[in-house]
Formats: sequence, structure tokens, C-alpha cells
Amino acid sequence: MSTIYTSEDGARQIRRRYREALDAWPVPAEHLRLPTREGETFVVASGPRDAPPAVLLHGSGTNTAMWRDDVADWSRHFRTYAVDLVGEPGLSAPSRPPLDSDALVLWLDDVLDGLGLTSAALVGASLGGWLALHYTAHRPDRVTRLALLCPGGLGRQKTGWLVKVVLLRPFGHWGTRRSVSAVAGLDAPRHRDALDSVALTFTHFKPRTERLPIFPDDTLRRLTAPVLVLVGARDAMFDSHETARRVRQCVPHATVTVLPDTGHAILGQTAAVSAFLRG
Repeated sequence: MSTIYTSEDGARQIRRRYREALDAWPVPAEHLRLPTREGETFVVASGPRDAPPAVLLHGSGTNTAMWRDDVADWSRHFRTYAVDLVGEPGLSAPSRPPLDSDALVLWLDDVLDGLGLTSAALVGASLGGWLALHYTAHRPDRVTRLALLCPGGLGRQKTGWLVKVVLLRPFGHWGTRRSVSAVAGLDAPRHRDALDSVALTFTHFKPRTERLPIFPDDTLRRLTAPVLVLVGARDAMFDSHETARRVRQCVPHATVTVLPDTGHAILGQTAAVSAFLRG
């Protein structure tokens, strides 16, 4: 476990915080552990068993807890499956297959097969948005709808935020909070709990360092499923305006929204995503 954490004690602190979030899950849920080729994968299932399926893929440095403000609404209409990505600070295996391969596609095949799903809507944020798009490009017949929040792989991946992280790192927990706030855009009082969780994680978690592969225009033009893209105009990690431009140009049937005064963390869009998923 320490391969993705700075220490075992740090890993325990993150898992304890995560389990508290799972205990406070806003709707009844099942905790599933699926065997996959990358190791065990943890999934939180909510909503009616006979409802259309929606698979939720979180971003880097987080876990299924990022969906806790959305799942009460979404699970009224869908059977939601919030998946802990492997190699991230959740309860799935610490495996990190290379991004420039089909390894994560095969892993997600295993997850959908383990859930008994032939197809599903995908909702992905940041790294999870990149994965959702990557999977759709390889398995278009298994994706019914595609909702992407601040997805990677479309706009230029920025590096300026790294300077802030490096400059603030010597200031300990306070510096971590300030750098996370600057990068994610979690600077409002209502975001305090989310900021605390992310700051704790990045104090003890070692994130992936490789750049996300950029999807070529031809890959985007082949998308046929309905697509929703939400990006923040102040995103410090990805060029959100380039993301919006490329999607509008290459996927003309997509719905694209650039949210003003919003950073990398896309919050408060529960209703917009729900309306899209319901079609």
C-alpha cells in the first residue's frame, strides 16, 4: 500500500477519513469488491437495481467520496456505480498501469463485466474524465452517454500550478491547503470540508506524475454517444478554453459549458449532469 503513499501512517489517515465519508453516504448503498486483472476494485452501488446504470469515475488524488453531494439526486433515476480507480487513494488496488496503453480499458472491461453491465452511461472528472473518454473511444458500444467534468486529454495540461506547490510545500499543512486551494479553486468557505479532505490526501499521497495523453481530433470525431462537457474558466491544470474549442469543433453534437469563476474542481453541477443523463 505504501507504494502510492508517503507512509503507512499516512495511508491509514486517508483511509480513516474515507471510511467516515462512506459511513455518511447520503443514500442506502452496497459496497462491492470486484476481482480484476489489476487487482481488487472497490465500488459503491446506489439506487434501484432495475434503473439504467451510470458509472462514476473520480479524479486523481481522490476517491468515490467526491460524488457524495451528487449521488442522492442521481441515484433517484439511475443505478449508480461509484468506482475507486486503481492506483488512487481509495480502497482499490494500488496498481498503476501505463496510461499510454489499453490496460485501463481492459480493467474497466473487468469492472463492467463484474457488475453485469453490457453498457452504461459514464460520468468522469479530471483523470476520470480522461479515462471515460479513453474507454468510449475503444468501446463505443458499451457507453450510452458520456458526461465529462474538467476532463484531461483535450486541452493543454498546464504546469504553472507546480510552481505554487513547490513554493508552498515548506509551509507544511498550511502550505498544502493553500496550494490545493489555488490549484482546485476551492477557495470559498462552503468548500472547507472538501479542501480539508484534499489537503489531507496530498499530504500523504503520491499522485501520478506522467502527463495525460492527448486525444487526436480523429478520435473525437468518431464519438457518436451524447456528450456533455463542463469546464471551469479558471482551471489551473488544463486549458479549459482549448478543451471547449476542440470539443465544439470535433464533436458538434456535444453540449459544452464553460463555467465562469470556476477552477479545476467542478462542484454544484448535480442538476445539469442529471438532466443530461436522463436525456
